[in-house]
Amino acid sequence: MSQWNTVCNINDIIPATGVCALVKEHQVAIFRPRHDDQLYAISNIDPFFQASVLSRGLIAEHQGELWVASPLKKQRFRLRDGLCMEDESRSVTHFDVRVKEGEVQIKA
Repeated sequence: MSQWNTVCNINDIIPATGVCALVKEHQVAIFRPRHDDQLYAISNIDPFFQASVLSRGLIAEHQGELWVASPLKKQRFRLRDGLCMEDESRSVTHFDVRVKEGEVQIKA
């Protein structure tokens, strides 16, 4: 059964960056693209290299959607659902994320 897990305070995530959190057995990359409380959460594991690096990727906008480019070979993953732009078969898991009373929570 999935439940909400508190991982950090919203102010711990600098706008336009990502952080990694271990939620149960999942490495989750949490992104805060702007100065507001809108967050996105996907797996931190780059499926092309099995490396824990997506939280360190570059956030970019393409055709009105937010993506993160892997710091390794720059494959792009859509933040809202984990879709891989270059190879849909390499898409990553998306996690529900919310801010409650200033605390970032991931559902896992």
